[in-house]
Amino acid sequence: MTDVIVEADELLHYGTPRHSGRYPWGSGKTPMERGRKSFLDQVSELKRHGLSDPEVAKGLGLGSTTDLRAKIAIAKDEHRRGQATLALRLQEKGMSNVAIGRQMRLNESSVRALLDPANASKRSVLDSTSSFLRDQVDSGGYLDIGKGTENWRGISSTKLSTAVAMLKQQGYVVHNVQVPQLGTTGGKKTTVKVLAPPGTTYVDVKTHPELIKSVAVSSSDFGRTINVAKAPVAVNPKRVGVRWAEDGGGSADGVIFVRPGVSDISLGNSAYAQVRIKVGDGHYLKGMAMYKEGLPAGTDLQFNTNKKRTSNKLDAMKPVGEDPINPFGSAIKPQRTWKDASGKNHQSPMNIVNEQGDWRDWSRSLSSQVLSKQNPDLARRQLDLALQGKRDELNDIMQLTNPVIKHKLLMTFGDSADSAAVHLKAAAMPGQKTHVILPIEGMRPDQIYAPNYHNGEKVVLIRHPHGGTFEIPELTVNNRHPLAKSTIGSAPDAVGIHPDVAKRLSGADFDGDTVLVIPNKRGDIRTTATLASLNDFDPITHYAPHDGMRTIDGGVYHSKTGSVDYGDKNPKGRPKQQQMGDVSNLVTDMTIKGADRSEIARAVKHSMVVIDSEKHHLDVKQSYQDNGIAQLKAKYQGRTTGGRLAGAATIISRAGGEVRVPERRPRPASKGGPIDPVTGRRMFELTGTTTVDRQGRTIVKTRPSHRLAEAIDARTLLSDSPSPMEEIYAAHSNGMKGLANRARLAALQTGRLTYSPSAAKVYQHEVASLTAKLGIAKKNAPLERQAQLVANQIVAARLHDNPHIKEDPDAYKKLKGTSLQQARDRVGAKKQLIEITAKEWHAIQSGAISTNRLSEIIENANIDELKKLATPRIRQPMTPARMVLARSRLASGYTQAEVARSLGISVSTLNAALKELRRMT
Repeated sequence: MTDVIVEADELLHYGTPRHSGRYPWGSGKTPMERGRKSFLDQVSELKRHGLSDPEVAKGLGLGSTTDLRAKIAIAKDEHRRGQATLALRLQEKGMSNVAIGRQMRLNESSVRALLDPANASKRSVLDSTSSFLRDQVDSGGYLDIGKGTENWRGISSTKLSTAVAMLKQQGYVVHNVQVPQLGTTGGKKTTVKVLAPPGTTYVDVKTHPELIKSVAVSSSDFGRTINVAKAPVAVNPKRVGVRWAEDGGGSADGVIFVRPGVSDISLGNSAYAQVRIKVGDGHYLKGMAMYKEGLPAGTDLQFNTNKKRTSNKLDAMKPVGEDPINPFGSAIKPQRTWKDASGKNHQSPMNIVNEQGDWRDWSRSLSSQVLSKQNPDLARRQLDLALQGKRDELNDIMQLTNPVIKHKLLMTFGDSADSAAVHLKAAAMPGQKTHVILPIEGMRPDQIYAPNYHNGEKVVLIRHPHGGTFEIPELTVNNRHPLAKSTIGSAPDAVGIHPDVAKRLSGADFDGDTVLVIPNKRGDIRTTATLASLNDFDPITHYAPHDGMRTIDGGVYHSKTGSVDYGDKNPKGRPKQQQMGDVSNLVTDMTIKGADRSEIARAVKHSMVVIDSEKHHLDVKQSYQDNGIAQLKAKYQGRTTGGRLAGAATIISRAGGEVRVPERRPRPASKGGPIDPVTGRRMFELTGTTTVDRQGRTIVKTRPSHRLAEAIDARTLLSDSPSPMEEIYAAHSNGMKGLANRARLAALQTGRLTYSPSAAKVYQHEVASLTAKLGIAKKNAPLERQAQLVANQIVAARLHDNPHIKEDPDAYKKLKGTSLQQARDRVGAKKQLIEITAKEWHAIQSGAISTNRLSEIIENANIDELKKLATPRIRQPMTPARMVLARSRLASGYTQAEVARSLGISVSTLNAALKELRRMT
């Protein structure tokens, strides 16, 4: 039997020669018809005996009910083709429709339908679609044939599936591959259904996702120009100067000073930008570009470095990669151009990664890595604010009247609350924002240029990875500094600091590092003096590489050439991330358990070595021994029953730890459904899927999860003698888990909209309009899958160049989000949200739209507008509970705009409620 996938509305008989049927192939009046009838007779016979579709498919040797339906659909098409051919042949002999009907045992109207040219055209759709798909695959690569592809061909999903089935009969193969779904949480995957040439394996497609193309994208590379469309333009090395460590370059390490007024290196409307600039044929600059007056004559670009002077300024730069189109290994914005004196356009050498304004929306929360090292009262307050915000969100959803929309939002809320229970993010502090740091000459070490804050205001700076309160400088805002004002002006997302401040921030430099800036008028954020033993500690000099040393990424260092030899293997990417995670968890556990400052200093020193270990090939092993990391881990994290060092020891460090769980799927309705009707927890069943490991052993297939996600009660992750901070975080996590379960229990009770055929007739125009809008919206699906493929390549390229991004969860999330947006822009993926009119809403509420169709509309609609439509008109935006929350946040220092945004109301609504409260009291 041939595997095919299609849907069919009726059973027609089909078989393959000498394989199926109760009678010998070729017997009877029409051999082809007998073969088909034999197959369908078998299907009918099995069904008469009470067999289900899955049992029929299995009995006939087919892989699934989809295969069964596909065979029937192909048979139906061939049967009609054969009838049409015979009818046309009889007509050519001069027979009337009635006579043809008598001979073919059909009524006259059926004969007319067979001879109708329009029906012949419909039948040719299968051939043309099949040929189109085949041509796309034969031209190279693999073809995405998932949902939405049919919308771009103007055919039904059934026709597309049948065309694919026809190609499978010719040897073409279909594979379902999964790629990380950016823009979501919980490690979700996007499944891409791929048509590939005969002989293509799943591994082939999985290994080369860049070869997957889509009929919805017309560009030559399907949007995969992930950096620049053309090779970058290089600047002449003679135009570039280097400010070495001996010249003071370390005070602005990573900054590229740009001569103002030079057209080809202009930053456009930005005062600062993170850039990549090719220099000559083999090198490039990486850092933050900002204008500076008074550069040496002949120098248009001046690179600052903490490296010691050599005889060759190119030694301060990075060698370009092998790819001439993407020599930087970074995802950059669309190329810029500049005009010469004659008005001719030229490509700019300034390749922008991020520019002024791109950092302003980063990080709207406080990580547990930061807050767990603060006062427990502050942690409780900020976590309670986050929890109350989720409660308010759930209460708003519970007010919705449309059961389908309510069910969707409750389930989505449950997933988001589950995620919040694991990641342990607290509400942002009042005025908290992310800024990129820039060096300002002449700025005092206790001051900061921060135009988003009031002059004279006290602010603290926090950077990831965060070691402790000793890495938090508290500075006074000085927005009158003349050089800062002239250099970065009213910067929306940058601050200017003294270089010594950067050193305190976990050894930050100025090539694009960011910090959280938090007003600290009341001293809520606790800071402590720097650790004395860190003042003169330089990981690069203390743990410099030596000949024959094994590097952290698996290579061997050669001192004579200053290079690393990896043999025939690639550098290992995970060891640094793993070791950085280990030492970060150690510092967190030590802080929570009250370690003294000298012990914490040892762990922090080692973390500084690990951070720079790949970039400077540092001796991590020697640092581990010198700083007694094994002894610290044994003291503050303990050992396993087998005597090995135990690792993460508190709920804060354990929460995000990866665990592997057997592959599973939501529990089917036949076994109780995916939601426990008593607890509201998600329920799963094991798939039993196995795989073969490198040793040839068959093992159960697993998927990654987080320790706290798998814990029903967060308290099971507490240490043996939990501190108050641990108890606070456990209570917060359980609170979030409780909200998630409550939402899912409510979802089970939402019911369904009753479909009304009479309402569908009354609102037929609105139904047709919504259906048309849905069709347009669904055309985005293949474009979105293509964007996900491209975005994953962008992220991989950026991480290759900036692996430390993964150490900052907010920055990593932002990277994935911006990369996805870039990819969407390149392939043209943009969700066309369905705007529902008042009459269309009446149609929905009247039952003119089926539940399944409405669910699809919800997935493609403006959810905020839907909430408004589905919420009762009479509503009190400011309930007593919300009023208490608003007053609490205002008392904590949040602005009215921040409070209104957190409550989902306007500032005017908040003001009116406060005014009414004052009147009543």
